[in-house]
Amino acid sequence: MRSGDAMLQQIIEKSSLDDDFRQALMADPKSTICDELGITMPESMNVVIHQSDMQTVHVALPPDPNITEEQLEAISAGLSCCW
Repeated sequence: MRSGDAMLQQIIEKSSLDDDFRQALMADPKSTICDELGITMPESMNVVIHQSDMQTVHVALPPDPNITEEQLEAISAGLSCCW
């Protein structure tokens, strides 16, 4: 199984090379990622894409330590490292 970091890198690289993919990712990130990586994510998991620019910095905080069992399973499967 690929690591979450490897999957994220695949998404980032493809979005920098393929404008149609980037637009699909912005419009429907969860479905686009699942289709690209051949994975499923729990219904309860949300995916939010932030497109950086020169005036905006995005900071991703680690998960709350009080996570649910379903969230813990997703993280351990490498599905929620950065999204």
